[in-house]
Amino acid sequence: MDTIAAISTGNQIAAIGILRLSGPEAFSVADAVFRPAGGRPLSAHPRRTMVYGALLDRSGTPIDHALAVTFAAGASYTGEDSVEFHCHGSPVVLQEGLQALFAAGARQAEGGEFTKRAFLNGCMDLTEAEAVIDLIEAETADAARNAVGQLSGLLRRRIEGVYEGLMAITSRFYAVVDYPDEDIEEVEQSDLLETLRAAEAVLSELLASFDRGRVLKNGVPAAIIGRPNVGKSSLLNALAGYDRAIVTDVAGTTRDTVEEKVLAGGVLLRLIDTAGIRDTADTVERIGVDRSRRAAEGAQLCLVVLDGSRPLTAEDEAALALAGGAPKALAVVNKADLPQKWDAAGLPLPAVALSAKTGAGLGDLERAVAALFPAGEAPRGQFVTNPRQAAAVGRALDAVRGALAALSGGLTPDAVLTDAEAALSALGELTGKTAREDLVAQIFSRFCVGK
Repeated sequence: MDTIAAISTGNQIAAIGILRLSGPEAFSVADAVFRPAGGRPLSAHPRRTMVYGALLDRSGTPIDHALAVTFAAGASYTGEDSVEFHCHGSPVVLQEGLQALFAAGARQAEGGEFTKRAFLNGCMDLTEAEAVIDLIEAETADAARNAVGQLSGLLRRRIEGVYEGLMAITSRFYAVVDYPDEDIEEVEQSDLLETLRAAEAVLSELLASFDRGRVLKNGVPAAIIGRPNVGKSSLLNALAGYDRAIVTDVAGTTRDTVEEKVLAGGVLLRLIDTAGIRDTADTVERIGVDRSRRAAEGAQLCLVVLDGSRPLTAEDEAALALAGGAPKALAVVNKADLPQKWDAAGLPLPAVALSAKTGAGLGDLERAVAALFPAGEAPRGQFVTNPRQAAAVGRALDAVRGALAALSGGLTPDAVLTDAEAALSALGELTGKTAREDLVAQIFSRFCVGK
């Protein structure tokens, strides 16, 4: 296998930059580009110990004073001999150092190749590998906690428990069939039933965690809707903490959707500020209104903004009706700093009163959002977070339920075990035991170079 190298930090000026090296020739390549201050080659120093010295360019000229650390195969991220160089974060220094590594025999790492090697070398399964990119892309503390829990193997261990149980009964069954003269205890129906029920319980819980896992990872698509001039853009700006959308007293200022991510009550909202919903002869505004309706129809949460200082209108009623079709919805009664014209208690949706202008009541809105999307009971690290994982768990669960149905229908154990083997295949794809090469390549294509 080749020795690979890459810059693991971003391509911008920073205090520290890291060069990464992994493969069978990692130590000899590192010795060629790094000169320790004490004179001994880097490879002669103890593993996992920072060594101070000079990073050399292709001509052997020092280009930076840096730290280097070596990791032995089997005790590194990739499972191979590996080296990291911690340099000053100049893009020029990092590029020159990388070119020196190439000149010494390394090649450019592909996107995600370090983590892919960790998977291929048995240092992590696919759920842990996917947790790496989830951790890198985490936008909330909850998402980071879940990703690091998965990276620590929490999800893998739950899946392995199911896999091992199903494997125990199938292997014992085939041992009895293949070696009839051996004294091997046959599979009892009670054993099958106990194993299948335990598998069903775990898989059901994992599949149910997908909705919360998806919210943790991707956030909630949330549409802000309402008639013109009720304060939709002002609410977006208040939640974002800066003037993201243009706000004027002119009705119809927002003519297209404006998007922004905000954290509200610990929940990541992918907010979409929409054009005011009303009948209009203006062609451009009408297109914006159509987009507003589509945004509301595709949202997981609708925030209907109403002006509490003015009487409700037919346009307000239309917005409330549109929001009623969303999975979750809240009425946001804006302009609470002004005298109120009506009582929110009669609204068909849960309501929160606030002032986007002064910020009063924003905390109440955040608490209402948090109540709509609770953290759930699944421990961090055990949420299924992507469609690939959910589909594999779903197939395994269907197969286990099929096996239970066959067992209760009085079918012979071999018919039951056909479904058990289908469950094993789905779980193997989930963890990577039986994943196709193209699937593995697709997963690691999401990674940046250097990870």
